[in-house]
Amino acid sequence: MAGGSGARLARCRLVSRSGSPGSEVLPASLTVPRAAARPAGREGSRRNAQDRCSGGVPSAAWQQPFLNLFRHFRVDEWKRSSKEGDVAVVMDKVLKSSVYRIRGAVSASNYIQLPRTSTQSLGLTGRYLYVLFRPLPNKHFVIHLDVSTEDGQVIRVSFSNLFKEFKSSATWLQFPFVFETKTPRKDLAGVAPPNARWTCLQLDLRDILLFYLGRHYGHLKSIRLCASLLVRNLYTSDLCFDPAVTVTEARRAKLPVNPVPREMAFPVPKGESWHDHYIHVRFPRDSSKTPYEQVEKNCNPPEAGFPGRVSQSLPHPVVLGKPLLSSRSPVAQISSPILPCQVPSAPRLLPEVSLIYKHPEVSGIGASSIPGQHPSAWDEATNAHPMVSGKHVLADKSSGVLMALEDLGSCKLFLPDPVLRLKGVIGFGGHSTQWALWTKDGTSVVYPCHAVIIVLQVVSRQQRFFLGHTDKVSALALDGNDTLLASAQVQPPSMVRLWDFQTGGCLSLFRSPLHIICSLSFSGSGALLCGVGKDRHGRTVVVAWGTDQVGLGGEVVVLAKVHTDFDIQTFRISFFDETRMASCGRGSVRLWRLRGGVLRSCAVDLGEYCALELTDLAFAQALDGHLAPSSGTLFVCSHSGHILEIDYQRMAVQHIRRLLPTQSPGVPLTEKQNFSLGSGIAISSFSVSTATCAVGSEDGYLRLWPLDFSSVLLEAEHDGPVSSISFSPDGLRVLSTTTSGHLGFLDIPSREYSVLARSHMAPVLALSTEQNRGQVATVSLDHTVRIWDLATLQQLYDFSSSEETPCAVAFHPTLPNFFCGFSSGAVRSFSLENSGVLVEHTRHRGAITSLVITPDGRFLFSSCSQGSLVQYNCAVSRCCVLRVAANMVCQDGRPNPNILAVSGDSCRLAFVGPSKCMVTVMDSASLDELLRVDVSTLHLASNHVDWAMAVCFSPGDSGHLLVSTSSKKVVVLDAVSGHTIRKFSSVRSRACSSLALSEDARLLLAATGRTITVWDYPTQSNSSYQVFIGHSEPVRVVAFTPDQQQVLSVGDAIFLWDVLATPESDQSELGASSAHEAGSSVGQLEDLTSGASGLPRQQVPVPSQASPPPLSIRDRPLEGSTGTFSASDEEGLCEENHVSETFLQVQAPTPPVFVEREASGAGDGPQEAAKGSWVPALAPYHRSQTSEWCLQRVKDGLPTRPDSYKHFTARYKASTRVKNVSFPPVGRGQLRLKAVVGYNGNGRANMVWRPDTGFFAYTCGRLVVVEDLHSGTQQHWHGHPQEISTLALNQDGQVLASASCCGNTAARCQIRIWDVPKGLCQHLLSHHDTAVQALAFSPDDELLVTLGDYADLTLALWSMATYELLSSTRLPEPVHGIAFNPWDANELVCVGTSAITFWLLHYHGTNTSFQVHREPVPEELRASELTSLCYGASPLLYCGSSSGQVCVWDTGTGRCFLAWEADEGEIGVLLCSGARLVSGSNTRRLRLWAVGAVPELRRKGSSARSSSVLMERELTLDGAIVSVSFDSGMDMGVVGTTAGTLWYISWTEGTSTRLISGHRSKVNEVVFSPSESHCATCGEDGSVRVWSLASMELVIQFQVLNQSCLCLAWTPPSCIRPEQQQVVAGYSDGTLRIFSISRTAMELKMHPHRTALTAIAFSTDGQTIISGDKDGLVAISCPCTGMTFRVLSDHRGAPISAIQSTSKEYGDFGVEGVELWLAASGDQRVSIWASDWLRDRCELLEWLTFPAPATSEALGLLPPSLAAFCPWDRAIVVCVGLGAHEEVVFYSLRQKQVVQKTPLPFFAMSLSLSPGAQLMVVGFAECMLRLLDCVSGTAQDFEGHDDLVHLCRFTPSGKLLFTAAHNEILVWDVTSP
Repeated sequence: MAGGSGARLARCRLVSRSGSPGSEVLPASLTVPRAAARPAGREGSRRNAQDRCSGGVPSAAWQQPFLNLFRHFRVDEWKRSSKEGDVAVVMDKVLKSSVYRIRGAVSASNYIQLPRTSTQSLGLTGRYLYVLFRPLPNKHFVIHLDVSTEDGQVIRVSFSNLFKEFKSSATWLQFPFVFETKTPRKDLAGVAPPNARWTCLQLDLRDILLFYLGRHYGHLKSIRLCASLLVRNLYTSDLCFDPAVTVTEARRAKLPVNPVPREMAFPVPKGESWHDHYIHVRFPRDSSKTPYEQVEKNCNPPEAGFPGRVSQSLPHPVVLGKPLLSSRSPVAQISSPILPCQVPSAPRLLPEVSLIYKHPEVSGIGASSIPGQHPSAWDEATNAHPMVSGKHVLADKSSGVLMALEDLGSCKLFLPDPVLRLKGVIGFGGHSTQWALWTKDGTSVVYPCHAVIIVLQVVSRQQRFFLGHTDKVSALALDGNDTLLASAQVQPPSMVRLWDFQTGGCLSLFRSPLHIICSLSFSGSGALLCGVGKDRHGRTVVVAWGTDQVGLGGEVVVLAKVHTDFDIQTFRISFFDETRMASCGRGSVRLWRLRGGVLRSCAVDLGEYCALELTDLAFAQALDGHLAPSSGTLFVCSHSGHILEIDYQRMAVQHIRRLLPTQSPGVPLTEKQNFSLGSGIAISSFSVSTATCAVGSEDGYLRLWPLDFSSVLLEAEHDGPVSSISFSPDGLRVLSTTTSGHLGFLDIPSREYSVLARSHMAPVLALSTEQNRGQVATVSLDHTVRIWDLATLQQLYDFSSSEETPCAVAFHPTLPNFFCGFSSGAVRSFSLENSGVLVEHTRHRGAITSLVITPDGRFLFSSCSQGSLVQYNCAVSRCCVLRVAANMVCQDGRPNPNILAVSGDSCRLAFVGPSKCMVTVMDSASLDELLRVDVSTLHLASNHVDWAMAVCFSPGDSGHLLVSTSSKKVVVLDAVSGHTIRKFSSVRSRACSSLALSEDARLLLAATGRTITVWDYPTQSNSSYQVFIGHSEPVRVVAFTPDQQQVLSVGDAIFLWDVLATPESDQSELGASSAHEAGSSVGQLEDLTSGASGLPRQQVPVPSQASPPPLSIRDRPLEGSTGTFSASDEEGLCEENHVSETFLQVQAPTPPVFVEREASGAGDGPQEAAKGSWVPALAPYHRSQTSEWCLQRVKDGLPTRPDSYKHFTARYKASTRVKNVSFPPVGRGQLRLKAVVGYNGNGRANMVWRPDTGFFAYTCGRLVVVEDLHSGTQQHWHGHPQEISTLALNQDGQVLASASCCGNTAARCQIRIWDVPKGLCQHLLSHHDTAVQALAFSPDDELLVTLGDYADLTLALWSMATYELLSSTRLPEPVHGIAFNPWDANELVCVGTSAITFWLLHYHGTNTSFQVHREPVPEELRASELTSLCYGASPLLYCGSSSGQVCVWDTGTGRCFLAWEADEGEIGVLLCSGARLVSGSNTRRLRLWAVGAVPELRRKGSSARSSSVLMERELTLDGAIVSVSFDSGMDMGVVGTTAGTLWYISWTEGTSTRLISGHRSKVNEVVFSPSESHCATCGEDGSVRVWSLASMELVIQFQVLNQSCLCLAWTPPSCIRPEQQQVVAGYSDGTLRIFSISRTAMELKMHPHRTALTAIAFSTDGQTIISGDKDGLVAISCPCTGMTFRVLSDHRGAPISAIQSTSKEYGDFGVEGVELWLAASGDQRVSIWASDWLRDRCELLEWLTFPAPATSEALGLLPPSLAAFCPWDRAIVVCVGLGAHEEVVFYSLRQKQVVQKTPLPFFAMSLSLSPGAQLMVVGFAECMLRLLDCVSGTAQDFEGHDDLVHLCRFTPSGKLLFTAAHNEILVWDVTSP
């Protein structure tokens, strides 16, 4: 019998001897080390347990010198092993022996497993495992090993050619087995080659665990060999055998190696080499040496070699790799293996490696980072062995196949190891917030935080951690002795871990039979563990495990498992009997017992309370803390407030109580109450001590009661529903958790509540650290911004918003405030001193993606998802906007804090953009472009386009720019030239989403998926890194704290790590090496042979020496441009900008020049520069000239829009206008504009109302609407070519002035003067270039002043007698408002950014001049701007500011004497009359103030106080206030808001009533009731509005938040009953909702589509809904049942643009059906169907396709494809859309051909056919519509809209026509020709 392999169980006590027959081992290797004597106790028990599991093996001596596993476990009998699937014994011709063949398509279903079951253990202690196998050709195989460590942790080690890369976790190692083939077929990559050979795979289990996880090898637990492979045998041994050397050869040559035993040897023909036929893979390579021996001999060649012929047949694999950190802690690192520095010469050349390549970096960098080369191998010298980064390589001359087994070793020691250590975690919960446990002594609390389990000491607040879970923890349980801790994770099938609670080590890891575990419960002794969860079919399962042997080294045993049909919410083991349990759930309380391996339960009769939703239970305790089973009481609570007392022994309910919010007098709590009486307190958790009980409820209260519930003893209110409570062991403290992430406890004696932990309840998106106070700010998807103290890990501040999500955050480096960006596009500055908002900027149109501030605190930069970049001046507490650049940053909807970066010297800004493949570097002050790098060219060898993920500057002056790319690399670039300096390859499968470099440039951090990678940055080798785990979700941001001593990482929670590395002692060496590296790399780049030169482009851009290009004021970039810049004059006034250019251009030869005179004590800041007074020069003024102002330091260029909502900005329009359109003569048109629905909330002061005359006018688009408030009739004044910005009515109400902005049909703004009584335009004025900000008439109506906007900066004065321009003056800064002095027509005042300006008119014959006096903003308002003004009682002037203050000026003395806080936001409107003042702001508040005491306060001067100013009334409207008009008594008025609503205000009644209302955004559809009494509209704002068609008043509004309503349909005429009147609406989330008109309620919600609905219609009988979506799917649904019974995908790929149905005769057109319906899609296709839905019939009748023109890309906005049935001939389909010509096509379904084509002037954007007459209307993008008479063929054009006409709809009678452009709805009367 062969020694070791043939030992039987009866002889297992005998120790193998060196001379035993069959064990051919050299005498020098016969000395077998005896097992070290172990002390009796725990270790001995563990070994005995292992021996029992392995079949009664008493010790490991019987396994020496080797063990044949197949023979020992009798694999051929399949009693102690198992097989599954296609496993057979076959004869192998090469080995000439029987082998096992395992094959099958699924490896998990075809395998051999040793031992038979997973609960058993092999108990094999041999260090080496030898696997003799051959992969099947063109197949994948898998080998799984379960290895147990010395502390009982089970590690799964897997090898497969199916794996693509190395992966690891705390309990799993995955190694790819790579066959490097030269096949071009990608589908064969990784499979075994056709000529795969027999392989001896030698695995060093000890070194694998030590190198990769830092754990000590215990024993081999199980082996599974999966398809597809041939296996001869498995062996274990403590000896390292050489399979190529036989015993005879070793003896003859006296080689110092261990020859392979005879039964393990492969047959070799005589005279041939073993390596010509077989392959030997040793993993890890040279593992016979310890890491310390390798360090000592790292420059010597390996010793595994021998002379002579044998040495020629043993190639030496070389390892270049990296150590991967284990998870003993989240870092659980290993001793990094240090391998030889010199590559040993190969004995022969390898023909399959023919690369002659010199890498420009040092040889330690892996080949995977070489552009243009395969990452498998590269040659260092002609005779060098091929090296693969991170792989073992073996070459075979005969097969020509290079095979590699990936290994992550290390080439250089990265010390300290580990470099990071987890210090603290901020967070609680993750999957659930109900798990928080007291320890036995009550000094600590155990709770989960996602995948980490935390033990928190209550007093010291120190944390320790249990790490190892790879997903969120779903349940926790702690035994009564604090010995064992059980935890389960969410990821199915759920894994359960048992921990040694005192040491933190994992004793056991096993897979539960449950798919998901919901709760765990330990017995007091820890011998029994029960779990409740769901199986994969959703059934409830209860499992009982025996855990008594785990602490002794044994396994966890399943004692019982039972499936149940009843609900279980809570399951607990009783503390007095470990075999008894109790559970509760919906309508069920059950008592359980475990006996004889069977778990049985019995239900408690609840009687009439059997429908209660029971939530928690607790066992009552006696005074001594114990309770005899004979007197057991069980408390059970419910969601309805009931508390049941159950006698455990009699299984009967003793008492039932109900906790109500308020107690009625005379009704004791113990009295049984009616089940349906009132609404009880929803109890979520219950806990009992010896004398009291605690109740946690969903109202957020923790209440303490006596056991008789006579009264509440104590209560504590939480910030959210209480999810769990628990008494401490001494009963003096109650631990509570809430669903809002709150963990704390109530101390009963002191009645104080202590917070232990708070948490974000959603992933954390970004963080920022404060420089001086040790604080960190985080933003999360839970809509909160939180400030934390890093020393205590406690929350300091919490800012929340329910309407928008914070996306980015940045602390100011010097001031006590921080900035936050939101999903709405707003950027706000918060003060840490008063916890309030300092300033808000709304320059972005998309969600903020990143915020970054320069280290010197001068500039702040923000980017948004629409690609905009905004620069702010944040040197002062109230930052201001400097520049806005559109389309600069990569457009990405996800927040990414690392797409922006600033250099350490604050001089450069880097960002990803304009595309994701580009990285741009700019000057941070001027935004001049310095460098642009194309990332996609950095890796030319890649088959995929590479893009940038994150950017980061190196600290100091090293000049490095680090860019993380999508190809999982970090590229270090020269920030000046763009040269590639070096590269780091990510060790994970995810790209680096965040980068951070320490200030000493020692450590580089990267967020790589759920791990953190740390590189030794100065090291040239790519292999010096460590990986740290712990997060259960991807890490969003990594950052160093300001002191560089700690690291922060955020994702699912906030992790704080200690940095264990000490700073470099010699910084000069570091700098020298960096300089050498940068200098040498340029020269080495010339040696690249793959074409990837490392340069991002051929020519490096040179920093621009000129100023930026001309800047535009448009909100969107001009056509053909890449971005838009806007520079503010605020920046020009700053001293530090050093700009010497002139801002204004001279417009006249000899204008009067005004020079600023410095005030005494003026400073250098922008506000100081604005001080002083302005005095006129003596230069005359001529009427043909314009005056000019010059500033000393103002930068050239147009300013950006001021941060004031007072300024008008024309809405962006995609339409174009045409000048030459023939309109019908007056009175001859068939369309007459009847009504306008809506008010333009985008205008400013664009509503006027005169109470004495009743004149009421407002604007909508480019129309002036004059409406009679009594009758509702309207007049419409046409003429403006563009959107109207503002209105003004003169003093006598006879003249109205209106102004519109410029456009493509108007080079300058139009100002029209209207005769109010006649309704005619008297005169047309034109002077301003961009937009008119304000209009004002003088008190005598002889003058009109017009104010240009922030881009025009012009003030013009007109004579109303002659309409001549009297004077025009350029302004030095944007002006927000202007007004004439009501007591002096020659004086006017304007307010602006930094001062208030008084203008005095002087007349010199025919000439007019101004005398100007400027007063700076008062000290109290220094940080704000004056935004509004109005005159009060003489001589008072009221001014509103951007900070919400109102200041009062004495116009006689020109001084401000009073100011008060009137609002929290910017005051945009002020109106005063008598003793009352009205203020309106962007906070939507309208306030009425009593200012009668202000004239008296003027006499007090500086001693005046604002306490005499009182607020009388306040109203909150639906938007920012933009227009106001009141009567003289200020009792009633009309107010306009940005929401497009005009309100009637009555201060007497304190009410607000809607006068005019419209949609806020685009109107998508208009539909009509069959009786034409009502119409309904839907819009992008998510609203469905029902209007009375007679008065066009809003009747009903249905609002759906956060969705857009895209389509609408009304029930057809067949549904005539009122209860059948319904509208169905389709929304952007794929849902449709049915609303009842009569009941004003939603009746049904369906979700038939996954994408947005774009078209919807009822069938002719109203019993079916046909809907189409953006993907081209058409769904057929039944509104009665809510079911979708048919989906048509014929239009898949193009959005459905129109759906219409009509009735037809049965059998018409040769197909059956009762109706016809059509669907048109965006790809110019129309399908016509015949259907009978009651008979489930739907047949395609016709399919129409219209070819698109070849130049459709140049058309810009493409027209939709529209189709409709002709009302006067249902056999004709009318189609318009993108075709070869602009035309309307009439297609006959009977003739199957086009019967008519009507030409159009442009492509149609909308279409409607009149049911009453043969009329057709077509809307165009040119803001016009055409009415076509299909009988006479005549056409008439009409205009009135301000944007493209995207919607046209005739009413069912054809008497009215509704047209829509954006949110404007025009109603037209249709007259007969």
